Amino acid sequence: MKRLATFTIDGRSLGVDVARVREVLRPHELTPVPLAPPQIAGLINIRGEIVMAFNLREALGRPQRDNDQRPMNVVVTTQHGHVSMLVDAVSDVLEVDDDAFEPPPSTLRGAGRDVILGAYKLDGGLLLELDLDAAIGTTNPSGIDAEVDDR
Repeated sequence: MKRLATFTIDGRSLGVDVARVREVLRPHELTPVPLAPPQIAGLINIRGEIVMAFNLREALGRPQRDNDQRPMNVVVTTQHGHVSMLVDAVSDVLEVDDDAFEPPPSTLRGAGRDVILGAYKLDGGLLLELDLDAAIGTTNPSGIDAEVDDR
């Protein structure tokens, strides 16, 4: 059994290992980062800690959300520190059975291919397990610090 914190992006259900989730927050004001890759939505201040906000829609190759839709923040722990993944909606923590897991098919194409570990068959549809490190790795979070330090 595995426990996944679940959320939605563009109508798709995704999950990450619940042990990697620090907290879930309502929408926060973003401070843009000039010259940052498109996956970097900006920076947010969480009780005095500056955290990178990562646009998961961009990493998955999904269309941008409407301006009136404010994303939720799923703050996760990565090798680069805490990162806030911007998601459309937050769902439940689910226990999934390893027997229900299937790796991504070889026919899967597009940006999601490299960041999806596989899928769990659930009664209500599929739950895609996100490879958190690969998704965040589509950009270089530590590279932002290097650019700021060089100025």
